[in-house]
Order: sequence, then C-alpha cells, then structure tokens
Amino acid sequence: MIRSRAHLPKPPDMFDRDWEWSELTAFATDEGPEATMAVVSGRRRQGKSFLLDSLARAAGGFYFCAYEATETESLRRFGEELGQYSGSIAPMRFDRWEQAIDALLALGRERPLPVVIDEFPYLARATPSLPSIVQVAYGPRRPERLRSRTRLLLCGSSLSFMGKLLSGTSPLRGRAGLELVVQPLDFRQAAAFWGLDDPRLALLVHSVVGGTPAYRREFVRDDVPAGLKDFDAWVCRTALSPRSPLYREARYLLADESDLRDRALYHSVLAALATGNATAGRIAGCLERPTSDITHPLTVLQDCGLVRREVDAFRRNRSVYRVGEPLIAFDHAISRPKLPLLDRGMAEQVWETSRARFLSAVVGPHFEQICREWVLHFASPETFGGMPIDVSYGTVADPAAHASHEIDVVVRGAVGQDNGVLLSLGEAKWDQVMGIGHLERLRHVAALLAERGVDTAAVKLACYSGAGFTEELRTAEKRGEAVLVDLARLYGGE
Repeated sequence: MIRSRAHLPKPPDMFDRDWEWSELTAFATDEGPEATMAVVSGRRRQGKSFLLDSLARAAGGFYFCAYEATETESLRRFGEELGQYSGSIAPMRFDRWEQAIDALLALGRERPLPVVIDEFPYLARATPSLPSIVQVAYGPRRPERLRSRTRLLLCGSSLSFMGKLLSGTSPLRGRAGLELVVQPLDFRQAAAFWGLDDPRLALLVHSVVGGTPAYRREFVRDDVPAGLKDFDAWVCRTALSPRSPLYREARYLLADESDLRDRALYHSVLAALATGNATAGRIAGCLERPTSDITHPLTVLQDCGLVRREVDAFRRNRSVYRVGEPLIAFDHAISRPKLPLLDRGMAEQVWETSRARFLSAVVGPHFEQICREWVLHFASPETFGGMPIDVSYGTVADPAAHASHEIDVVVRGAVGQDNGVLLSLGEAKWDQVMGIGHLERLRHVAALLAERGVDTAAVKLACYSGAGFTEELRTAEKRGEAVLVDLARLYGGE
C-alpha cells in the first residue's frame, strides 16, 4: 500500500538540496499509523540546521536545538521551548528525559508531525543514557508510540558519534526509518553556489573551501573572487587573513569531534597527509612513531569524514589515505607552517612564497579527486563504454624497468551483465598540457596489465588536464584512441 504524503514546497532561499528536501518531507509527512524516527548527520556548516528548521516551519512542527549544558539546564530549556510551541501559559517542566520524549510523542496524536532535536550529541554527552531512553520510548508495542505519528529527527554534527548511533550494539540500532547524511555540495553545485562561471577559477576556489555552503555566506560574507586575476588577493583576504573566520576554521573542525582526545596527534597526522605521506607507514615515519600508534587516529579521522581511505585498484592489500576536507588540506599545507607570519598580517608575503606549493601539493591532488568524482557522477555510460561503478587510483608494477606506474583514474563498471569490467585507465595533470607521450604511457600500462592476465579488451585510455592538450593528442581523440577531459567538460559535459 502506498501511503499518502503531503507536498511541502522547498523554501525559495534554499540552494539545491532537492534530494535531501524530498527525503525529509517524505519522512515528515508519511501518513503511517505509528511514530517513527530518523537520524540526520553531516559535518558542521553543511546546512543541516537550515534544512531541518525549514522542514519544521513548513510542516508546523517543533524544532529544538541543544547546546552544551547540564542535563538540568537542557531539560529546563526544552520545557520552555516546548511550552511556547504548544501555547502553554507556563513553561513545561520535566525532571527526566523519559517525560520529555513522551511529551514529543504526544504532539503527533492528531497528524504526522516532524519533531527535530538538533545537536543531539550535546544532550547525550550530558545524559549518556539518552539513546537508551529513546529506544525504550520507541518500543515496538509501546502504546505511546502506537498512538502517535510523531516523526522524530535526531540531528548532529559529530560524525563519529552519529555514525555509531545506529550501528553495532547501539540501543537505537534498527529503530530509524531514515538515515540521511547531508554532504557538502559537489564541485559543480559549489561553482553554481559561488556564482563562478570560469571552470578554472571554480576549481581553484573549490581547492580551498570545498563544497561547504556556510563558507561563502557566513565566513567570507559573499566575498567571491571577481576573476582569475583576483584569486590571489581573495586567498589573502579570506583563508590567510586573521580577521576572517575562515582562517581558523580548519582547526575548529577537529574540535567538533568528541572522540578526538589527543588533538595534537590528529593535527600531526593531517599535516603528514597534506605533505604527501599517503600510507600509514609513511605517516608513522614522518611522525617518528610506530605504525601501531597511527592506526587508531586514522580510523577516527575516517569516521569523522576528515580523511578518506582509497584501495589500490590492482593491489587490493594496499591503500592510501587522503585528506577529505579541502580547507584542512589547504590549512596544513599552506597556513599552518607559516602561522607566526600570518598572525602578524603578512598574508601577501606568505602567499607569494607558498603559491607554487599550493598548486602542486593542494590543487594537483584535488584535481585528481575531482576527475574521479566526475567519472563516478557525471560521465555518461557512452564515454567509457559502460556504467562506471568503482573509480579509484591504481599502481602497476613494471619489472623490466624496475619501476611502477601510478594511474590516477582507474574505472571499473558494468557492460551488459558483467560487473567489474576494467573500463578505463586515466592520467590527470592540473598544470601540464598533455601530449601523445601521456597516451603512450597509458598504452604501456595497459600492455603490462594484459601480460598479467587482466582483461583489457574494453579499456579506454583517458587524459584529464587543467591546461589543455596538444593537437597530436586531439587527433588521437578523433581516431577514438583516447578520451580527453578538460575543465569545460568537467564542469559542463559528460
């Protein structure tokens, strides 16, 4: 049976987020007969609170945002705000969270009603038993739940905490009808949000601030670079300026995660990653610590979404780690090493000596990741002769040359009924005009793989460049020998 759901128009001042709004409104207006629960998470500054507050307003629901406080103070604030929402003459008073959760269930006795508890981790920190209290309140045969159509949405910015809320032995495992992670805007959405039509400028800006919406509105107050010539000055007056909130934001991102105890160690791990140490062994060597000391910090940083782990496409027992947040990569590669100078207002001097490093250590790796994201989310099946399913990097040994070849973009996908077919080998160069030599190297790697028994019959060789291609390589593309992807195609083609 298909349940009827009300249509809630998206607020006109909400940029994109069409899919998230659709999922949230479908959950909030579900005409099902029992109370349900959702968990919404995502790093801070992605617009979660704006989404959920808009949802509550559109549906006439209740929105409560917690902050760090004792259990007593939180219950007092909760009672005051719930009393105001309900039109009570006096504030409601609750001695225990059991009473408060039942009051929320009572709100939905007449109709489906969204009830939002934002920054739920703050409440759970003061009351560790709160997830269990919600579990009991949402017991399968509990009358208070069966008589309610409250749509409870628990939201938080601590990804390490929220990720565990529904997993393993957590009390709330199996209780949620919706689990939604609000991600940063992708690179195309970010360009549109910043109003950047020049793809080169859009990628440079994305290399600094990524797809976090708040960085444009609240952090730089709509200060958008006027063009490529203004980019250097824009970096100096925003990310490198002590007067700008963006200047310290990368350091505060770690503070949002309660599971990070030794923050100095986590900052050092991120600094090692930002300087090109991509494996656990190399990170440990950079920090002069045993590898066993690095395993836990890397796992926690992955749980927080600040680091991502990528498995080698051809050596499944080998993986690399990369910084998952552009602003952190920029901070550790550019800002952190020069903090004393930046604190003295010497942004221009620091940038003059750091710009080359920015292009090689920050933009170069970021461009490679953008190329992988383009393949996965925007390339059409016709581009590579199949539907891309898995996109990563790869390393191919070359015994005769006593060397190995790193492949920036390895694409596996579906052709007909076959999944996992090797569709493409690609090389990405941000600052080089790519020529026939790059294509020859890819041909050589394809031959090495074929010698090892890898099926390369469907492989298309691809070159991704931020600087363009030679006429010879363009001619090879016309002959069907290469797939060429430039910035215009990244931002507007498939």
